[in-house]
Formats: sequence, structure tokens, C-alpha cells
Amino acid sequence: MRQEWISAKRIVIKIGSSLLIDTEAGTPKTEWLDALADDIAKLHADGKEVIVVSSGAIALGRNALKLPKGRLKLEDSQAAAAAGQADLAHAYGGAFRKCGLVAAQVLLTLGDTEERRRYLNARSTITTLLKLGAVPVVNENDTVATNEIRYGDNDRLAARVASMMSADCLVLLSDVDGFYTAPPGSSSDVRRLDEVVEISPEIEAMAGDVGSDLSRGGMVTKIEAGKIAVQAGTHMVIASGKGLNPLHALTTVGIATWFLAHSDPVTARKRWIGGTLELRGVVTVDDGAAAALASGNSLLPAGVISAEGRFDRGDAVAIHSRDGVEIGRGLAAFGQVEAEAIIGRKSSEIADILGYVGRPELIHRDDMTLNRKG
Repeated sequence: MRQEWISAKRIVIKIGSSLLIDTEAGTPKTEWLDALADDIAKLHADGKEVIVVSSGAIALGRNALKLPKGRLKLEDSQAAAAAGQADLAHAYGGAFRKCGLVAAQVLLTLGDTEERRRYLNARSTITTLLKLGAVPVVNENDTVATNEIRYGDNDRLAARVASMMSADCLVLLSDVDGFYTAPPGSSSDVRRLDEVVEISPEIEAMAGDVGSDLSRGGMVTKIEAGKIAVQAGTHMVIASGKGLNPLHALTTVGIATWFLAHSDPVTARKRWIGGTLELRGVVTVDDGAAAALASGNSLLPAGVISAEGRFDRGDAVAIHSRDGVEIGRGLAAFGQVEAEAIIGRKSSEIADILGYVGRPELIHRDDMTLNRKG
């Protein structure tokens, strides 16, 4: 068992249609899904948080609506997704319930992981579900997504979710048991790589389309997912999902390909906040708040002296000390107008001031990076 798996606390698991759906019957593979749920229950028992990114809605819906095989028109695809999501949610709910788990459906569009305000909302919702012990089951909201505003495949969606949720490990369960130097069976010297430490042009050139009819992605999209994941500090592994209990097989047999990140998710996320995002405002804090931040705490409204600029919820702002020195940066949990209304006030007063129950922090410590002294 690899250390990357042992130490992973938050895991995203991507499941393709060909693994989950019986292509002849157009129904979920109940035995396979029950075995997967058993694997996930055991991970939960080990104290790990699990997020599932699942395909299958369109495959289920096209069968229910008796749509023809082959490529669907956009409107037919959206209709199939609408019909299939109900069956998909029902299948996961039933399988997880047998293991004492709660499945929670989460539908995302591209903007939910690309636009910071929606990104914060999605991250907050999934974080809350994990804290409550549920298993979020994520899929792209194909019912409303158009070709221009979609991920295009669930490999990249899974990588975006892993990045957004600061996951330690992303598992791509696939028709193949890892990344090969060329499509398996194409020549006698093809071999599976156990480990990829850098996604180089050479690695990209090895990627061939080995996807099945039901999976929109091939190895090319898995490499793209790998780029997203490792940049966010998340290890990625491609493993076979064909047999029962595929996660158990991953931990015991270990046949797979690992794409290794060179930093942890927290470090990668803080680097993104500190060095990539355009600043939209400044919040100035008192000495007590500055000391609290240095001790690893979130920024509460009570410790803020002023909020300047034109920022919305999710925008990056600089954090200044009383004497004007930048001590850090973070993502604001409130817009500038709301921030001005609650600065200097206790978190318990936020609901009365704003008229709704918001977050108790102006900037949560997970959405903040502090400058190093010296």
C-alpha cells in the first residue's frame, strides 16, 4: 500500500459510465455499485472523507427515453441527463444506505468551479456534507450545460472538484489498469508505468484514446486531469474499476499508475490565493486580529478596522496591519458593502445586521495565506 494512499484524508473517486452502467440493459450494475459502496464505507471507517464524481446519467436517461444509440444532439443529451439523474441518484442512495451511508447529489456546471463566488458556494456546500458524514455524489449538470459552458468529460470535472476541495488523492477508476506507453495491445513493447513524477511532453505524447463508447474521455483527458490535480497538490491514480471492490483491489494488489504532486493541497491553494488572483480590495485589522491570524485563526469581523475597495464575495483582498503593512491575502466571505456593515461587530450579530445567517468569518483561514516574516 502506497504512502500517498495511507496518508490521504480526503479522496475524490471518479467513476465512468462503462463501469457503472450495463450497456445492454441500460441499468446500473447493482452488484458492482454495492461493492464500491462497501469499499467507501470502509474508507469512512478509517476516518477518510470521500467524494464521488460519477458519470451515468445520460446513459441511464437515454435508455429510459428510448433514444437511439450513437452521438446525441445537445437537446436530446440534456433531456437524457434530466431523466437519468433521478435514476442515478436513486442507485447511489440505495447502495450507500445498505452500508449506513448517506448519498448527497451535487450537480455542477463549469462556472461553479471557475467563478470564485460560485466556487466558494460549492466548496462550502460539499465541505458541510463531508462534516455531516455524507458522501457527495457529483456530476456535471448536463441538463443546463451547453457545449460552450461544460467540462466536456468527468475526468476533468473530477480534477476540478479535487482541486476545489483540496483533496489529497484523486482516483480515476477506468477500463484500463493504469497509464501505458501506448494503447494496450497496439505493440509488443507497450508497458504500464507505475509512477509519473512529471507530466512531460513525452508523457503527453504517449496518451492515446482508449475510451469506450460510453466514456467521453480517453487517456488524453486523464492526462489533462492529471495536470489540474498535481498543480493543486493532489496525487492522482489511474486504476482498473472493472472488478468488484475496485478500491480494495487498489490498496491490496496495487496495480495502477500514480501521478505525483510536488506539494500538498493546502500549500498549492495558498500559493494560488497569494500569487495568482487579482486583488480587489483591502481590509485593515487591529493588533489583536493580526496576532490571531499569526496563530492560525480565521479573520473575524470584530478584528477589522476598515474595508476598502470594490470587492464581491469570493474576490481576493489584501490584509493590512494597522500601520499599513500587508500581512496576507485571502478570499472575502462577504462583499465590500456587507463587510463594511459588520466590521468591528461580533459574529453573533451578523444575522441581525445583514438579515441572513452568513459565515462567522470575514476570511476563513482555509481561504487565506500570510506573508512570511523576514
